[in-house]
Amino acid sequence: MDNVIEDNKNIFLSLVKDNIKREGINTLIEYLQKTDFFVAPASTRYHSNCAGGLCKHSLNVFERLVKLLKMQYGEQWQQYFSLESATIVALFHDICKVDTYVVDTKNVKQNGVWVQVPYYTTQDKLPYGHGEKSVYILNGFIRLTREEAMCINWHMGEYDMRVKGGISLNDIYYKYPNAFLTHIADNMATFLDETIS
Repeated sequence: MDNVIEDNKNIFLSLVKDNIKREGINTLIEYLQKTDFFVAPASTRYHSNCAGGLCKHSLNVFERLVKLLKMQYGEQWQQYFSLESATIVALFHDICKVDTYVVDTKNVKQNGVWVQVPYYTTQDKLPYGHGEKSVYILNGFIRLTREEAMCINWHMGEYDMRVKGGISLNDIYYKYPNAFLTHIADNMATFLDETIS
């Protein structure tokens, strides 16, 4: 498992180095290296709820987003959304999750005997939301374009609590169709590429 985590970290860092030339990116990577980003799960109970799941999920979203952009716009897709933007959006859309997962234990009955087993839970030190928290963190390091910010901010789509409060995704996705593609890429990675441990 440690080899897989290290391999995914190296792939992630290579994509950043090759595709992102934005001022502040090196400082952002230095920050990430001091967090649990590369070893954290992507969730507590759902997709990629295992060590290294967050990094792997981000890589899956990158692969899915590039495929969707090519499908939507053709081989000239970078005229509509640059490779740099796609890389930033996909790899950092869930940066809000860094340093929020902790391992705890719970009692579970196995073969008629109660045993303590580890599980992930959350302790969010900055309860700022989800997509909006990722935008907030990223803007402390790199300058996002408005479209990148919208893609990251609304990647949860109908699962975002703000939508349940009355915000209309129609207005957002019609104005920023790449935000819709980001949401679809996130869902495809979650439900088609990843499993529950």
